[in-house]
Amino acid sequence: MNAAADPDSPPGKRLRPEIVFLLKFVLFLVIFFVATAPRPMNDAFVEPFTAGVARVGGWTAALFGEDVKMVGTAIVSPRFAVNVRTGCNGLETIYIFFAGVLAFPAPWIRKLWGLLLGFFAIQLLNNVRIVSLFYIGVYFPQHFEDSHIVIWQVIVILFGVALFLLWADRYARPSRPAHPEAPR
Repeated sequence: MNAAADPDSPPGKRLRPEIVFLLKFVLFLVIFFVATAPRPMNDAFVEPFTAGVARVGGWTAALFGEDVKMVGTAIVSPRFAVNVRTGCNGLETIYIFFAGVLAFPAPWIRKLWGLLLGFFAIQLLNNVRIVSLFYIGVYFPQHFEDSHIVIWQVIVILFGVALFLLWADRYARPSRPAHPEAPR
């Protein structure tokens, strides 16, 4: 048994659970970013993933009656075109959310459900982001850059963090008794 997990070890040799979580969180973030940074991984995973995200955004815009066509990762219409690139695919938020879930001390089944549902929730919001940016470009092109870089980037990242906090508080903790006994 290691000192981090042994409650009987001396306090100086035991890491607090918050520190263990933070170290694991940073480790998972580094692993995710380093794993997808090399060109072969980018070409094999990140670019196809980004193209899929762009296709879903184009399909959604078409559902709203837009005359769009896909050109690589670009959603193109006679009125505006938006190109979904690596920073716009939601992966950074997914990495943050996944790192938090994997680092959190919760049962694996709850982690797996968190990863699965979190992935889809983040991508759903990212799709709303892409389609809204398309319409901002159509109707308010002067606000496109600020909406893209400042507003939506912050919203998507904060959503991932809030989603993690919700998962950790509501779904990851062990079940508590419905009526805890009063302390004696």
